[in-house]
Amino acid sequence: MKKLLQNSAFLSLLIALSAIIFGYWLLQNPRSTLAFLLTLGALLAAFMLDIPRWLKVLVGGAILLLVVPMAGFKNSFLFELGVQTGIYAAMALGLNVVVGLAGLLDLGYAAFFAVGAYTWAIFGSKQANQFMPWHIFPLPGAYFYLFMLVAVVMAALTGVVIGSPALRLRGDYLAIVTLGLGEMVRVLANNLDHPVNLTNGPQGITPIQRPPIDWFIGLFDRFGIHMSRAEAYPLFFYFLVLVIIGIVTLVNIRLDRSRFGRAWIAIREDEVAARAMGIPLLPTKLLAFATGASFSGAMGALFAAKQLYVSPESFTLIQSIMILVMVILGGMGSIPGAILGAATVTILNVDLLKTASDYLNDLRNAGFVLDLGIFKYNFANLPNQLEPAKYERMVFGLIMILMMIYRPEGIIPERRHLAEMKEKA
Repeated sequence: MKKLLQNSAFLSLLIALSAIIFGYWLLQNPRSTLAFLLTLGALLAAFMLDIPRWLKVLVGGAILLLVVPMAGFKNSFLFELGVQTGIYAAMALGLNVVVGLAGLLDLGYAAFFAVGAYTWAIFGSKQANQFMPWHIFPLPGAYFYLFMLVAVVMAALTGVVIGSPALRLRGDYLAIVTLGLGEMVRVLANNLDHPVNLTNGPQGITPIQRPPIDWFIGLFDRFGIHMSRAEAYPLFFYFLVLVIIGIVTLVNIRLDRSRFGRAWIAIREDEVAARAMGIPLLPTKLLAFATGASFSGAMGALFAAKQLYVSPESFTLIQSIMILVMVILGGMGSIPGAILGAATVTILNVDLLKTASDYLNDLRNAGFVLDLGIFKYNFANLPNQLEPAKYERMVFGLIMILMMIYRPEGIIPERRHLAEMKEKA
């Protein structure tokens, strides 16, 4: 069996069959959590195992571009889950630059997400009329693409402003300062409704313009697939997130292999040695901060357009901690690890914990009796407080403890860490 698993042809056949079987199961049962997880498992196996690259691309494209969208028409929750996973994956890749490559612990990362979201929310709604004299707002939805670029620039500039004082510190002091500065951004968003109403304070901003998708609907009409706007928007945002993830991943790969990536890693490993080699510490750290912030800003603009509503409560410290958990879980410095960590945490938080809560509630309401002979329990007596969805923070904390004990390098360690471990072995 071990020899078979090492055979590339056998693995290729196994992955292809798994993708076909699980994908078909998901299409037939789009509301099945198990079918969805097994389909994603086939996708992960295709990426992780030693099979031809063309088969990796074929399996990935079939699952992401065909199976999930087709199942999503029957269960729109799959689109919501996919978009949220993509948003967090892009932000995890951004934080991975700061924490994983440069070794700078940032606990205020959600601030850049907020900057990107408010950049489009203010001008893509009537909010800008509150402090501008022309009364031409909201801007048409077509401006969304331009404002995604503006959000990238605004978030990067915010990263420089926040990083300039913070990056003169190290370790725990840096973490505390970034935490405070990140919370300052949220508090400003919560209070900038007077004397000039910039953010509408705690009431938030709504409605926010969405990009026009007539061309998108027309594209599917040519193939005989007719959709209403309500059906088309989830699919549009799903594909848009996939495109952005592809761009962000490509940029990350190029940065990792560039002289900037090597400089960040040198600073992470030993700041004194990096300075001795002629690397300017503060400008290089600021570049990492601005780069990571720009990814978060772009996804903030997308988040605002998708949700049609933003408020300060969406950008709390918990958001920053959750993105940090994604990076650590996947493997600090690892690009595929950041994506896997984001997918794992998002699916656990949005789907699995809530599904488990619903399942327990159904057993409680039905009065199901578990009878194992020596043990008998009536689920009608199950406490109402026992709902896994309410304990997500405890679950994340437990995951982090177990990861630090048993696999501190993460699920998919960085290639350099893998090389070091092989040398030590």
